[in-house]
Amino acid sequence: MPQMSPLLWLNLYVFFFLTFMLFVMMSYFTYTPTMKEQEGLKYETYQMNWKW
Repeated sequence: MPQMSPLLWLNLYVFFFLTFMLFVMMSYFTYTPTMKEQEGLKYETYQMNWKW
């Protein structure tokens, strides 16, 4: 079985790392979240009367 020099291992590592990072970035930027419309859920506002 032939042996690989350290520079070839480094090239192989860089190649797989860049491929992985490209895949992660493509997955991140192509994801489109869907927001569900929720009716009836409203924020309550409280009236504060400050008495000094």
